[in-house]
Parts: sequence; structure tokens; C-alpha cells
Amino acid sequence: MGLYLVPSPIGNLGDITYRAVETLRNADVILCEDTRTSGFLLKHYDIQKPLTPYHAHNEHRVLSHLIDQLQAGKVFALLTDAGTPAISDPGFLLVRECIANGIAVECLPGATAFVPALVQSGLPASRFAFEGFLPLKKGRQTMLKALAEETRTIILYESPHRLIKTLKELSDYFGGDRQAAVCRELTKMFEETNKNTLAALATHYEQHPPKGEIVIVIEGAPARKGKKKREDNTDEEE
Repeated sequence: MGLYLVPSPIGNLGDITYRAVETLRNADVILCEDTRTSGFLLKHYDIQKPLTPYHAHNEHRVLSHLIDQLQAGKVFALLTDAGTPAISDPGFLLVRECIANGIAVECLPGATAFVPALVQSGLPASRFAFEGFLPLKKGRQTMLKALAEETRTIILYESPHRLIKTLKELSDYFGGDRQAAVCRELTKMFEETNKNTLAALATHYEQHPPKGEIVIVIEGAPARKGKKKREDNTDEEE
């Protein structure tokens, strides 16, 4: 087997599977988004393996070298800082190149932040649009305009220092009365899920500046004229 994508805990170190631990122990090399963060997890489970940095700043540069090693028979495990690799984290380029070169790839099931956020938000979970991080500049307004018409529940990732700005923009484009949930520090000691309208959430976090990792879950837009929205958030013709 060539490349294993191994989900890492998003906070609580207990949220890792037995299979993930065994896969890390059996790998020849562990690729890490941040060797310090991954090293803490590996030390907790007494896993001692060579670590190689693999992150957004070097993934293009080291790609061909990694492919050469995989073709030579090395077994790699890829760890990102939190959650599943390639979900708003490095991993896609390496997976695509492995597939193009006939190298086996397997992604283990495990932790990812948006699933618990979606479920505990209380918003419809049968159909949803996961968008990760919004563009910082180019394409941001275009994306917000498009998402304002999205009828499925919408999930975004955001950093604490951009949360207030994003909530205000969402309120402007979606309408301040759109229901949403801000899920912060999932699985950690100070985990919280704050449910309210977009306008009220923006006001709350202006008064209480947030810290930690954040997921925003937003109610979908009302169904277009000529359709009605069912309770499971799907559209059906009238």
C-alpha cells in the first residue's frame, strides 16, 4: 500500500481510531502539516516514526520527490493538524498525483469538524453545501452572492479574527434574520455552539471576541417561487 490519509483529532486526543494508530505505527514515514502539532499527538500514543513536513508552502516543491519514494515502495501516512487531510488542508495534490501514477491511496474514516457542527446546529442536515474558507479577497463577493441563493444548509470554516467581519457580510448578503450557528473549539474544554440570527451573532461576537477554531452553519435560503421547502431542507414542486 502506498499512501494513507489519516484523520487526526480536532481537539480531544481520544478522538482517533485504533486503525489510525496502527496505520501510523506501520508507516515508513509520516508526512505532517506541522511536525510540532503532529509530534504531540504521536508522543501521546508512543509512536516513533520519521516525520517529513508537508504543508501548503512546500507541497508543490516536494511532490515529485514523494512520488518517487512511493513508487520505490515506501508507505506514507499523511497527517494534517486537525481533521481529515485534503478537507481545507493539504492533501489533494498528493492524492491526485498518486492516482495519476497508479499508486494506491486510502483515506481512513475519522474526525472532521464540520460534521458535528452541522448535526448539533439543529439546522437541516440531509442536504448541505460545505464551502470551507471563503476567499479572502478575489472572488469573495461573488461567492457570497451565490451562497445567498443556496437552499441547502451552508457550512463554512473561519478564523477567530475574521469571524465578526464574516458574520456582518453574511448578514448583509443573506439577510440579518437568517438562522445560523457558530460552533467554536469543538471537542475541547471550552466548546460552545451559539445559535441565533446572523445579525445577533455578529453583535454577540463584537461584544465577546472569539478564540479558537470556528465552524459557521447557516440556514439555507427560502425555496424559489414555484417550489416549497420540506422539513428535510429539500425542494419539491408545488
